[in-house]
Amino acid sequence: MNDLFSRLAVALAIGLLVGLERGWHTRDERDKQRAAGFRTFALCGLLGGISGALSQVLGPVLLGFIFVAYTGAFAAFQWLEARSTNDLGATSVVAGMLTFVLGAYAVLGNLNIAIGCAVATTLLLALRDPLHRWIAALRWEEMRAVLILLAMSFLLLPILPNRTVDPWGTVNPAQIWLLAIMIASISFGGYVAMRVFGSHLGILMAAIVGGVSSSTATTLALAKLGGETPAADRPLAGGILAAGVVMVVRVAVFTAVLNPSLLLRLWLPLTAGGLVLAGSAAFLFWRTRTESASPDIQTSNPLALGTAIKLALLISFIMLASDLVQRTMGAGGVLLIAGVSGVADVAAVTISMANLGGDQLSMNTAVYAIALALGVNTLSKAVMAGWVGGARIGRDVAIGSALAVIAGGAGLAVS
Repeated sequence: MNDLFSRLAVALAIGLLVGLERGWHTRDERDKQRAAGFRTFALCGLLGGISGALSQVLGPVLLGFIFVAYTGAFAAFQWLEARSTNDLGATSVVAGMLTFVLGAYAVLGNLNIAIGCAVATTLLLALRDPLHRWIAALRWEEMRAVLILLAMSFLLLPILPNRTVDPWGTVNPAQIWLLAIMIASISFGGYVAMRVFGSHLGILMAAIVGGVSSSTATTLALAKLGGETPAADRPLAGGILAAGVVMVVRVAVFTAVLNPSLLLRLWLPLTAGGLVLAGSAAFLFWRTRTESASPDIQTSNPLALGTAIKLALLISFIMLASDLVQRTMGAGGVLLIAGVSGVADVAAVTISMANLGGDQLSMNTAVYAIALALGVNTLSKAVMAGWVGGARIGRDVAIGSALAVIAGGAGLAVS
């Protein structure tokens, strides 16, 4: 009984939540001129909850009959309101149906799902005007990019084999495709951020968010924008260096969680290298802001799917080569493996060394392996930036990266 009472309370709360938004939306209309407002939607949620409770005793057919009758009555009153106001929108009808269904599901199903769906429904209703403005401002290139990303993620990715297909057990088609999605998403996210926040803040936000998942993919995505807009090489180079700062923070977090004693040996080189990267990025952003004209980054292709696939294949090839080196060299080639692997990825080396350091490997070997992977990755991203984005962006990234590696090396020698 107590459980039923709690679930009916949630059903009523769902109705109150949706009704609050609907009542606020129609607050300027005269009283008794609205088909449904705050109280009506609250009662709709409670009606759905009671109907769900009755269906447990009298059978599920009853719930279906009540829902059909409720929808017919609700739609009829909405039709009468539409005749007087000339408002032909069906949003309130759908919202009323959802309120009833979620109220019933709160009694019959998972409470967390019911509450989450109610919150999502209310957000979509409340964001009506911003969403309409966003749709009106959307260009065809952007719509196409969104559709392609959705198809890549939800149509193609599930059907690709999520297993290794090569004799060495390294190449996983699903992981390669996921990497292509990541690169394309970062590229598109940076494009959107720059449209919303402007060139400088948009680049910085894209670099920070992208660096959390993959600083290498972020480097390639931002360098591609640099190749399309050479005048924006400095802020884009600053964004690449900012993504490197996020990479350093990720390494510190991994080691702190997996092997805190390893972080005691790494904190000084990580801090020194990270501060130099952050300072170089800030300097590049500042230099651009002090110029007479701030570059306007334009791109006709916000997704660049072909480039993303090519870069994903390149990274996968490097990962395969790293694995073959590991198999050939054995345990004695740990540092060589770390250096080769660092070209494409630092996280894998960091996690493996943090797990092995002080156990199967000496602490010194683990420290030097992580430091080597970080140094190689930092310098290799300068090469990638120059290769994809051009000599100017490559030069700026290379200077900042080289200074960071020198600072990190000095910190490693002192620690």
